[in-house]
Amino acid sequence: MRHGHTNYNDLGLCNDDPNQDVRLTEMGKEQAQSAALALRGVAFERILVSPLPRTFQTAAIINRFHSVPIEVHADLADIRTGFDGMPVSDYFAAITRDPLQMRVNGGESLLDHKQRVIRFIDWLKTQNDKTLLVVAHEETMRVVIAYFEGGIEDAHLRNIHVGNCEYRRYILA
Repeated sequence: MRHGHTNYNDLGLCNDDPNQDVRLTEMGKEQAQSAALALRGVAFERILVSPLPRTFQTAAIINRFHSVPIEVHADLADIRTGFDGMPVSDYFAAITRDPLQMRVNGGESLLDHKQRVIRFIDWLKTQNDKTLLVVAHEETMRVVIAYFEGGIEDAHLRNIHVGNCEYRRYILA
């Protein structure tokens, strides 16, 4: 699941620093509540979130129906753009020459991020949970979707759009 709508979504800003004041808006809280209602019958054993507070805020709303542990996993963090607090449009302009491999301002490339998310999926395969919820970010969800649904080339990852509090169900084999 992607986190709920945030104040930085409204502002069009990048965020990969958990210390920034990025939080769910009222709309984001409503989105999370709607997802919570839709998922209330699912028997989650735990919820995994990224280190960024917006994922924990979303998970906490959903967890009202589950009361399971919420755990942070660093590999779920949003892509480290090197543009924290700056416009998303500036980030995209900076990587336009090579959007898959470009690293700017000490950030990671899209392919670096993909490797990190794949590492998380590989770790997940070693866990014993039957059903869990992962709350992450659009960039992270793109990699997850491409992994599980297949047939999506790296160059087309950015063509996958995931709405706030949109979720997908996958089974690890």
